[in-house]
Order: sequence, then structure tokens, then C-alpha cells
Amino acid sequence: MSVKWLSLLLMVQLTCYFNSGSCGKVLVWPVEFSHWMNMKTILDELVTRGHEVTVLESSASTLIDPNKPLAMKFETFPISFTKDDFQNNAKILIETWMLAVKDYFWIHLSRMQTLFEEFSDIDMKICSEVVSNKKLMTKLQESRFDVILADAVGPCGELLAEVLKVPLVYSLYFSPGYLVEKRSGRLSFPPSYVPVMLSELSDHMTFMERVKNMIYVLYFDYWFQMYNEKKWNQFYSEVLGKPTTLVELMGKAEMWLIRNYWDFSFPRPRLPNVEFVGGLHCKPAKPLPKVTCSSLFFFVNFVFAIGIMLYSLFKIFDYSESDVRSWIK
Repeated sequence: MSVKWLSLLLMVQLTCYFNSGSCGKVLVWPVEFSHWMNMKTILDELVTRGHEVTVLESSASTLIDPNKPLAMKFETFPISFTKDDFQNNAKILIETWMLAVKDYFWIHLSRMQTLFEEFSDIDMKICSEVVSNKKLMTKLQESRFDVILADAVGPCGELLAEVLKVPLVYSLYFSPGYLVEKRSGRLSFPPSYVPVMLSELSDHMTFMERVKNMIYVLYFDYWFQMYNEKKWNQFYSEVLGKPTTLVELMGKAEMWLIRNYWDFSFPRPRLPNVEFVGGLHCKPAKPLPKVTCSSLFFFVNFVFAIGIMLYSLFKIFDYSESDVRSWIK
């Protein structure tokens, strides 16, 4: 083969490579509220780089802000309950969660279990209506997506990935007791120096604190359930026509994007397909304004004048230092 033909073949291969790299098709299975805010940062960057992003949202979803232009596509599918019903349920769940935080640790975990069961039932209902929507599933099959990006807190993304035969990438901050990370992500969390999330322990534990942490680990591993796995396993098996489990399908994820970093977590072992992406949703800091001698001099004089005024008022009305401290408290 001549050099000319080799050069032409190389150019064609490079063209295909760059086209596939800059024009990938991404299907997104999101979770509402703050989870969406974190994922949207990734999606906006993908759109900026030329990828085609399609977000699946239910007719009761609150993802779209009508006051902002859309940089990505939204594929809306109908479900049996309204947006008001969904928002009312979410409000009740969030309020219960906020109140539960103030309770004793074990009571808090018990209420969390109830909350996750309610979330699980809602998610399963939505997921069931998605996969039973033949028109929608046919459209997704014909779109030939390159990857599915899903939030690991809300099941169904792994089922879509299995049905559409598309690679799966998860986005996750944490799960209670690191259940999802350990069982599906196969990550290791040695209890001797990695405290259970929500336990309020640090990585420098005394012997008794390690015993306490071990009790938490056993509780989460053998008692606590984020989802009603029996129902999900049965549902997934019926859809796929073969025995399978929720944990098995989630374990097929190609990559895990953990929305955390060492600054806010504790050092622990990780696998090559796990990437820490904490801080992606933070905007770059603006440069500090230049400080001139005149502005600094003005600031010092202003603060000094305020201090003199306050000191004079305290002396006039005979306020003591303890009075000031009580006001601050």
C-alpha cells in the first residue's frame, strides 16, 4: 500500500475518532433537587464540549427552570401522579428528614429507613411507567446512546442501561453506611479507620469508638436497607425476563463519580473506576480587588471610628463585657 493511501486511511480513522469524541450521545437518569444541581454542572460541561445530552424527566418533575434557556434536551414521559402530588410528597419527606436529624442516632436511622422505603416505592412506580412506555423505549433504542449517566441514589438507570445495552456511569455523594459503594461499587471501607457516615466519628478513634463503629457497620450491612430490594429484584427480573438483582445490575457500572474529596471525607482504598469529583458544582473564585493605600487607610479609620463610638455608648449606658457576650449568644 502506498504512502498516500496509508495517509488517507489514517486521516479517516482520526476523523472518526474525533467525531465520536466530540459528538457523543448521553442519556441521563437524574434525581430531583440538590442531586440535580450537582449533576447539571457535569451536563453543562458536556454540552459545552459538543456532546448531545438528553435528560429523562417525568411529567411531575421540577428539573426545568422556565426562566432559563435550555442547553440540553429533555425527554418528558407521562406518569400517573401530578406535579403537585410529587412536590407535596417530597416536602413531607424533606421535613421529616430535617426533624429526624435532631433525634437520637438510632431513632434517626429508624426514620431514615422509613423515608427510604417511601422514596423507593415512588421510584419504582416511575421506573415501571418508563419501561412499560413502548413508544418511549423504542425512541431511546433508535437514538443509540453512547452512555447513560445516572444518580445511584435513584434506581432505574441501571435497568435502562441493561435494556438499551449501553455503558453506565454513576454519580454519587454517599449512601447511608456506604451500602451502595460497598455492595455494588465493591469499594472497601475498613472500620478500623473509616467511620460510618452519619456516625459523627473521626478517623482517629479510640478502642471503644472503633467498637462502636463496628456495631454501626454490622447494623448497616445486615439490617438497614436503602431500597426494598426484594421488590426491586422481582421487578427487574420480570422486566428482563431472567433472574437478577438490583445489586447485580448496579455493579455493572463502568465508572463511579464520587461527589466528594479528601478535604471533606476520610482516606480510604479506592478502585481504578472510581473518580473523586468534589467541587465540580463550585464556581471559580473571582480575583480579589486591588487594595490601594488610600482605601486601606480609609478602612482603618472607619473601623477605628466605629470602635470609639461603640465604646463611648457602652460607657454611657454602663454596659459590661458580659452583657455584650449575652447579646451575641
